[in-house]
Amino acid sequence: MDRSWTTGHDTMANDASAEKERMRRFRDGALPYLDDLYTLARYLMRNTTDAEDMVQECYLRALRHFDSYRGPAMKPWLLAILRNVCNAEFTRRAKGEVSADYTQDELAAKETPMWQEPHTSPEKMILQQQDSTTIRRLVAELPEPFREAIVLREVNELSYKEIAEVAGVPLGTVMSRLARARAMLRSSWNAAETVAVLPGSAATIGTAP
Repeated sequence: MDRSWTTGHDTMANDASAEKERMRRFRDGALPYLDDLYTLARYLMRNTTDAEDMVQECYLRALRHFDSYRGPAMKPWLLAILRNVCNAEFTRRAKGEVSADYTQDELAAKETPMWQEPHTSPEKMILQQQDSTTIRRLVAELPEPFREAIVLREVNELSYKEIAEVAGVPLGTVMSRLARARAMLRSSWNAAETVAVLPGSAATIGTAP
């Protein structure tokens, strides 16, 4: 038997085995965050079909770059890629100006210590306990940078530092965006509750004696 053929066959077998192991590691590391990615994509794209397309493209891009992945944690890395995929689509559609904050490529992978922050806030309690349809509507109505920040923090539960890495902005910008997003969300929620209890409103029709 030709020795060169045998060597080539063994090399191909080894390559196939290595690729299979790579795919397994990628699936094990990335697929647990599918719901988190879809949640952010849905808020950013405001369309279920577009969100699904963006998540699919995110996973394809993540797989292409998986060999160079060294950190940070997998979830922020995937969210950063998804964010860039969505913003690239916004740019392609040319439906408005895109901030310079939204033009950066995938996040450079650097391992960093995470801040320890409380995981409970009034906004989180609202998101978890109140009417989900109303809350989704109020969050979806926030301007894009603030909508993104509140979803990453209160839904995806990223730390301030992780949000800064995902968004590619300074930590102070994250804190400012979150403060404004929370203020706008509280204001919108209070306004929605006020409308709900006004005489003749949709929430009270049929309930009066």
